[in-house]
Amino acid sequence: MVIGYVLINTDPMYEHEVYASLCKNKRIKEVHPLFGEYVLIVKIDADDFQSIGDIVINDIRSLNGVIDTKTLTGTNF
Repeated sequence: MVIGYVLINTDPMYEHEVYASLCKNKRIKEVHPLFGEYVLIVKIDADDFQSIGDIVINDIRSLNGVIDTKTLTGTNF
């Protein structure tokens, strides 16, 4: 089991839309707003690092308004 935290930067006009979309995604465990360089952070639990990458590419970066992401990964013990 691996864990991923994804920092997300959006176009200011899409912050609420991206947040709402991420909250509805069953593959994403938590969504929290931030203040500063990034506007959202999400938590992902997956079976392997490849699955984390798949979620980031297909479920997060593909959303309208997402400008940039930074993914931090680790393992659950």
